[in-house]
Amino acid sequence: MDGEGIMKDLQEESGDTSIDWRGSPFKSNKHGGMSAAVFVLGLQAFEMMAIAAVGNNLITYVFNDMHYPLSKAANIVTNFVGTVFLLSLVGGFLSDSYLGSFATMLIFGFIELFGFILLSVQAHFPQLKPPKCNMLSSASSQCLEAKGYKALIFFLALYLVALGSGCLKPNIISLGADQFRKQEFKQSKKLSTYFNCAYFAFCMGELVALTVLVWVQTHSGMVVGFGVSAAAMTVGLICLVSGTFLYRNSRPRGSIFTPIAQVFVAAITKRKQISPSNADRLYGSQTIMLQRVSVTSPTISTLMHTEKFRFLDKACIKNEDGNQMRESPWRLCTVSQVEQVKILISVVPIFACTIIFNTILAQLQTFSVQQGISMDKHVTKNFQIPPASLQAIPYIMLIFLVPLYETVFVPMARRITRTDSGITSLQRVGIGLFIATFSMVSAALVENKRRESALMNETLTIFWIAPQFLIFGLSEMFTAVGLIEFFYSQSLDGMKSFLTAMTYCSYSFGFYLSSLLVSLVNKITSSYSGGGWLSDNDLNKDKLDLFYWLLAALSLVNFFNYLFWSRWYSYNPSLSLTIARGQPHEIQESDNQNILNASANNSVDIR
Repeated sequence: MDGEGIMKDLQEESGDTSIDWRGSPFKSNKHGGMSAAVFVLGLQAFEMMAIAAVGNNLITYVFNDMHYPLSKAANIVTNFVGTVFLLSLVGGFLSDSYLGSFATMLIFGFIELFGFILLSVQAHFPQLKPPKCNMLSSASSQCLEAKGYKALIFFLALYLVALGSGCLKPNIISLGADQFRKQEFKQSKKLSTYFNCAYFAFCMGELVALTVLVWVQTHSGMVVGFGVSAAAMTVGLICLVSGTFLYRNSRPRGSIFTPIAQVFVAAITKRKQISPSNADRLYGSQTIMLQRVSVTSPTISTLMHTEKFRFLDKACIKNEDGNQMRESPWRLCTVSQVEQVKILISVVPIFACTIIFNTILAQLQTFSVQQGISMDKHVTKNFQIPPASLQAIPYIMLIFLVPLYETVFVPMARRITRTDSGITSLQRVGIGLFIATFSMVSAALVENKRRESALMNETLTIFWIAPQFLIFGLSEMFTAVGLIEFFYSQSLDGMKSFLTAMTYCSYSFGFYLSSLLVSLVNKITSSYSGGGWLSDNDLNKDKLDLFYWLLAALSLVNFFNYLFWSRWYSYNPSLSLTIARGQPHEIQESDNQNILNASANNSVDIR
């Protein structure tokens, strides 16, 4: 047997089937690690730079150039951003099932690039846009909004960008994280560091987009702005391709939905059978994972039995004669297969609790930008801040705060909690959700003061709305990174991209909820006040502060809801055993009872 064949056998025995760019078994001394992940981080930074420059200033373009009313323009933006994140599920599915992360990123990266180019072309030719018109003048009702082929080109380009970016996002995270073997202690710490580095790259991309690129859009026009976004995307794709020979890639595993469907079909088929009290009698069960959970095992390919959702255990009940060969996969499933379905069900409440958080984010990219337009934007007599650049304020803070979090807070917390990442991912999410409430409190107070000043012919400086961005930026550092780390850690090989995509799907539902809330609030409030809170193009006539107060109340209720579900949630012992101990060691005979107890109790404490 040749060396490559021996390596393949060893990797299959350890549960690791990673491959290199040619499809051959990877070599740990040549593939993976931070030297490979850095190229993925390059794509993360430049792709975020490109998409953020478009998304964060899109409402200005839709309002001023496409001539859509303010509330409709806000919904176009939130629907676009929501679609970006919803399509991440498609990218995750294609990657895990058929294409692999690298191929998926390459294909949809070029689709996104084409979308940017098409936006540039439309912005360049006046005949592809409605006639120029001042939407803030008293004659704004006579402005023609984009219709027909002009609207078709705009929405085609916009949603090509959405399709490309959406399918890229979960794979950027999963491909980078796949470069680290998370079950080895040192690599587990590096994985946590990688997630913080990915967020740092995200912040750098956002910062450049919201300062340099938004300034270019404001002073040179959107045609140049869209062109620069296309150039940034091109550089990002070059970064991705440059690391081709170094990547450690996961093999596609076929449709990820088939095993899930098999569990439900088998459980329903055997619904009248009684689940055995002894988990060892379930098909494919194992209570002591000496081969799968150890310092030398790079991955986990099987899961231990837990007690939640016992109905699904019926899918693992063996034939009375003990002959499993007679039963099809649609009538008999393994314990590990059932446990992955249990995890998917269990993470849904955690996922749902982050939707309101992203609804708040939607306001900072729409109505808060419009707030800035009506304020004094001068820093000096000759320099004005573009309103969309206000969103850069938290990222300026975060490029200093994220390294401090990784180098100071995490080591200190690790000594106390004995957790690799300092605090658990669920704790990190909860802290962020709590802080986000105060972003809307600040926004409501400032908007009330801004409107009162405007009615007295006074103009507040634009820096009054900076606190709402700063507070949310701090909350995002906790929630966004914690959620990505949580979803990635809760999946087996073959479902990592899809489960990571659920993080971005939360953004999608948050932005869609924003559109729904705007429409619903307008409908309800217009019925008794003669005009909705957000029904006018003039914020001085609207009641945006009341809408912010509503979001603050919803955010606080959502936080307490999250506390309940985070205490209810428990990790599968197979996924958390090494991390919970906080230090590497071979599993000894004395550990066996601990594993059994963890399985019986259905949890390893995460709080």
